[in-house]
Amino acid sequence: MVLNKLQESVSFIRTITSAKPKIGVVLGSGLGSFVKDVEVETTIPYKDIPHFSPPTVEGHSGNLIFGKVGGQAIVILQGRNHFYEGHSMESVVHPTRTLALLGVENLILTNSAGGFGENMSAGEFMIIEDHINLMGTNPLMGPNIKELGPRFPDMTEAYDKRMINIMEQVLQKQGTRYHKGVYCGVSGPTYETPSEVRYLKLIGGKAVGMSTVPETIAANHLGLRVAALSCITNLAAGISNQKLSHDEVTETAKRVEMQFTSFLKEFIGHI
Repeated sequence: MVLNKLQESVSFIRTITSAKPKIGVVLGSGLGSFVKDVEVETTIPYKDIPHFSPPTVEGHSGNLIFGKVGGQAIVILQGRNHFYEGHSMESVVHPTRTLALLGVENLILTNSAGGFGENMSAGEFMIIEDHINLMGTNPLMGPNIKELGPRFPDMTEAYDKRMINIMEQVLQKQGTRYHKGVYCGVSGPTYETPSEVRYLKLIGGKAVGMSTVPETIAANHLGLRVAALSCITNLAAGISNQKLSHDEVTETAKRVEMQFTSFLKEFIGHI
């Protein structure tokens, strides 16, 4: 069933484009404007693609975009679906799996996250070195689909070390302040309580969000190399006195969009 759905998505996309980029990019909350710097060749709205669901969250446009950045062919998921929207985990990772079947080998994930690492400020970036899955589920639960990957995928290097090194080099060269750390994936949609944030710090986290982890798991299952960058759009509950809101997330993402775009363009050129 899962394979049939994937094949239907891929077959539809193939009626529109024969492009086979090796690099895929997932743009998180408020980070979709990167597309303005892409030499766009084909745009396909999610609503037109079988088994793709248009996102319901502000800051997620919902387009599959093929194009080039600095001569490098890429495909972009402009917006994502989240588990908290009521989607099954299978639906959440369906676009990631589709990219793999279209020929993608390197996946760049981006998100907006709440930061609680030492000396973190809103508007800074964090390279994800590892994650802790606190969503209470896993996209690979159920019968294993051996055509996609093994029953028990290794997650020792869920985030590719070579790509992490390149990210660091690019951020340093551009003079952009960044952090490295562990991303805690939670289901949401409520923001975390101050007590939950203290717990996340205790177990080694530095940022928290409601995405990315399912896609990373599905991508590793498929043998893709994954890199991920969080835009720290707000300080997590209890770190500052400010109440949390999605408006703050999108406003901060907008404030750093030029930095973010500049980084992503150069990073793609070095993969």
